[in-house]
Amino acid sequence: MESASQDINLNSPNKGLLSDAMTDVPVDSAASARTSAPEGLTLAEEEELRSELAKVEEEIGTLRQVLAAKERHCGELKRKLGLTPLDGLKQNLSKSWHDVQVSNAYVKTSEKLGEWNDKVTQSDFYKKTQETLSQAGQKTSAALSNVGSVISRKLGDMRNSATFKSFEDRVGTIKSRVVGSRENSTDGLHSPSGAGDKPLQDNAPF
Repeated sequence: MESASQDINLNSPNKGLLSDAMTDVPVDSAASARTSAPEGLTLAEEEELRSELAKVEEEIGTLRQVLAAKERHCGELKRKLGLTPLDGLKQNLSKSWHDVQVSNAYVKTSEKLGEWNDKVTQSDFYKKTQETLSQAGQKTSAALSNVGSVISRKLGDMRNSATFKSFEDRVGTIKSRVVGSRENSTDGLHSPSGAGDKPLQDNAPF
């Protein structure tokens, strides 16, 4: 029974009229907002603030249009002057760096770092460390020079030894033999009166 009555209500012809009546009711958000005025404001004050808000929004729109026109004009001037966006970026970076350098934070930081540097360089620990490093460097250079002199002295002693001299003599003897044999073979090849030239001339057909 209950299901049948629900079907009748759902299929009743008044269902469309009810939905149409609900959709035809206008919803005025501005009117509802006006009726609920913020606390501490009268309706006259709210109207005045709303009119002022409309004026400010209109001025903002006008200023945006003016700013867009000015930016377009600025771009045209830069294009005529041959200025690229990279030049503008460099100029902005240099200006930003200049602003950083003259800022109070940068100046104070530079002064603080200078004070710390003075304190560190004037401290006893720094001076002792510097003296120790300079002494170590002097000792290292002296040791290296001693090593170089010892090596050169050892080489001189070795060249003056009998073994090295006998080795030099043997090398010189071998060199003279090789050079002499080369000279002899060269003379035989270039001699004008060679023994092999005559048979060739004798057998030449004339």
